[in-house]
Amino acid sequence: MRSLMRFFFQGLLILLPVMLTIYLVYLIFTALNETVFSAIGSLLTLFFPALEPGLSATLAGTAVTLIVITATGLLGSLYLGRYLMGYVDRFLERIPLIKLLYNALKDLFNAFLGDAKSFDKPVLVYLSEDKRIKAMGFMTRESMESFGLEDEVAVYLPQSYNFAGNLIIVPKTQVERLDVAASQVTAFVVSGGVSTDRQNSN
Repeated sequence: MRSLMRFFFQGLLILLPVMLTIYLVYLIFTALNETVFSAIGSLLTLFFPALEPGLSATLAGTAVTLIVITATGLLGSLYLGRYLMGYVDRFLERIPLIKLLYNALKDLFNAFLGDAKSFDKPVLVYLSEDKRIKAMGFMTRESMESFGLEDEVAVYLPQSYNFAGNLIIVPKTQVERLDVAASQVTAFVVSGGVSTDRQNSN
């Protein structure tokens, strides 16, 4: 009986991460399918009556959406694209509430996907004077002088098992750079410290 229970929980450990990942991808695709993909598919059926509504229209909408996103990225790398995006930025920044939301989302995506990534500097923060209590995070800004704070840095502390986190301002002397990959720290912190160090285990 104990062997069966052990095998059962071992099966859960193997299957749950895979199933949850597939489920999250499914939720994201379903949300896109019910909005963007289906809308583009409906438009395509208007211009191309031979295209049957349903799965074929959805697949066509998916393909068009991916092409548009890729083309937008290509256009954004050109002078004309940068000019147009600058115009869009200036327009959106004139709308008070939209400005806050747009800038926050743009900075967040740039932090993860942009050329100048902000979450690639893992650090240890000493939370006590004797340096015995520490927290892992990412230094997102090395100067806080624009806020009137000298010799201070901004450190983002992700929360375990969550996509939220805390940003703290600490003296530079209480921050130590970690000589490890940012992805390793992310996995370690987000998992509550139970993630496996795959680099050392290989």
